[in-house]
Amino acid sequence: MNDFLHLLKEQRWDDHRYYHHCRINQSLHLLSACCFVVAYGLLLVDPAWAALLAWGVSMTSRQAGHFFFEPKGYDEVNQATHAHKEAIKVGYNLRRKVVLMALWAALPIVLWLQPGLWGVFTPASGFVEFLHQLGLLWFWLGVGGLVFRVLQLTVLQDLRTGLAWATKIITDPFHDIQLYHRAPLHLLRGERMDPMHEAAAQRQNAGHGEQAA
Repeated sequence: MNDFLHLLKEQRWDDHRYYHHCRINQSLHLLSACCFVVAYGLLLVDPAWAALLAWGVSMTSRQAGHFFFEPKGYDEVNQATHAHKEAIKVGYNLRRKVVLMALWAALPIVLWLQPGLWGVFTPASGFVEFLHQLGLLWFWLGVGGLVFRVLQLTVLQDLRTGLAWATKIITDPFHDIQLYHRAPLHLLRGERMDPMHEAAAQRQNAGHGEQAA
């Protein structure tokens, strides 16, 4: 259990220090996290409406932060190129996210062009029913995306890595609120980029350790 918790902590730390430098991205993650928490509550009422909120607001704001605001040049803090970070990304890197978001965007088009989705549903009699069916499809896309990546990581690395990543993803909303609740305030103060003092200090200490060894 201690090894699992250490791996989970490591994945969370790497995700933060590599992919959340921009305060705009952090603020969008805060919005996303708050909506995800509400969506978790809605799961107990209706998974379809929970998925509509999660995909329609939480995922779009979260991924917009990564695609449009997070810097993709050389990372001076971590001494890493963007290509290197993408290559070692445990979860969905930007290329995998493009595929996932393409499926998300395609589902309403397919459902509209093919009412009932070849017998999966009774064709919707109105827009609200259409949204409910779309929400169910988005719900299962989310579940499928989670399970698929866990299986991939199990094959490529091990089951523990996959389960740690799944745990991280599911608990990210609560962790993000704790981590980024002050990001909008930093933005109002004119601080667009997080100085990442802890990451810089860790890298410096690691360098000193190597020299001492």
